Amino acid sequence: MNTVKGYIERKSMLYKTGVEYGDYTMNHVLGCSHGCKYPCYAFLMAKRFGKVLSYEGWLEPFLVTNTLDLLDKEIPRLKSKIKSVQLCFTTDPFMYGYDEIKEMSLAAIKKLNDANIKCTVLTKGVLPIELSTFSKENEYGITLISLDEEYRKKIEPGSATYQDRLSSLQKLHDSGYKTWVSVEPYPTPNLMAQDIYSILETISFTDKIIFGRTNYSKEITAYSDHKVFYNEEAQKVIDFCQNRGIKYHIKKGTMDK
Repeated sequence: MNTVKGYIERKSMLYKTGVEYGDYTMNHVLGCSHGCKYPCYAFLMAKRFGKVLSYEGWLEPFLVTNTLDLLDKEIPRLKSKIKSVQLCFTTDPFMYGYDEIKEMSLAAIKKLNDANIKCTVLTKGVLPIELSTFSKENEYGITLISLDEEYRKKIEPGSATYQDRLSSLQKLHDSGYKTWVSVEPYPTPNLMAQDIYSILETISFTDKIIFGRTNYSKEITAYSDHKVFYNEEAQKVIDFCQNRGIKYHIKKGTMDK
């Protein structure tokens, strides 16, 4: 197991997200050891605004120690406005190999659930089985952009294996929870040539699939047919989900019409 780099405090925790499929969110960790090289938008923003100085610094997470105290203060004030809280948008609630972060995330979810607030989770780590004891309103998700482990090691070097993610998601699905998969940021063939149907078949047990393109990458725009490619891949996702009765969401900007 790994240990966090250090501890920080924040003045607030819950906030309204601008992400199209989100409501409220919380980010109780600064940094992420998964080290995604898509590039990672959260890292780019943290570096831009001086929260971290380098990629190496981003890989060493700091835990927000007053997370639960902030929730105690903010839940009563915001409860009537909140439809759901997502963990997380700028970090990972179940960062691979960090028990201290996992325990804080579980405590936060329990506190929100005790206030009858639904939680939505997304991770590139392993979804802990303890989540199967929480509110049945919760929704649990993983990111999965490939099935090739060599590509994962290259592009998401500190994350859990694809198989470990899938296994943890399947267990929660089998326990009666709604599950979802974010197939984003999906790579163009010049980065990783693959058949999207192999991914879709693998995650066909889930309740919802979100699909989105890769952004902020010169390698994507260098691929001359990237607009046509994303139009075609997104349509494959739509057709697959419609045929299987799976909910889906295509991220804004993925399809070019």
